[in-house]
Amino acid sequence: MGVTKTDLFTREQNELATVAKVIGHPARIAILQHVLRSNQCINSDLVKELGLAQATISQHLKELKSLGIIKGTVEGTAMCYCVDGEVWERISKEFQKFFSIYDEMKDCC
Repeated sequence: MGVTKTDLFTREQNELATVAKVIGHPARIAILQHVLRSNQCINSDLVKELGLAQATISQHLKELKSLGIIKGTVEGTAMCYCVDGEVWERISKEFQKFFSIYDEMKDCC
């Protein structure tokens, strides 16, 4: 497997690529959508909602938590998740900035 030369790219490019990689799985998109709709969610709800194994859900949650886009709290024997609003806003702005580049250049091709 090749080595990624992240030092060739800006911090912003590396961060955007990391975010895209983490949210670039349909199960993670579904988890985020479920958490956003319910404003919080118990891990067992995700298993029922998505039909994936508990271990699979846990792995996807781990990736989303590593990005900081979701956070969890313990409620008794259950884990409850919510979207971190500050991180969500920051990521949203990064993607809006990236996609707005086209708006500035769309008439040049």
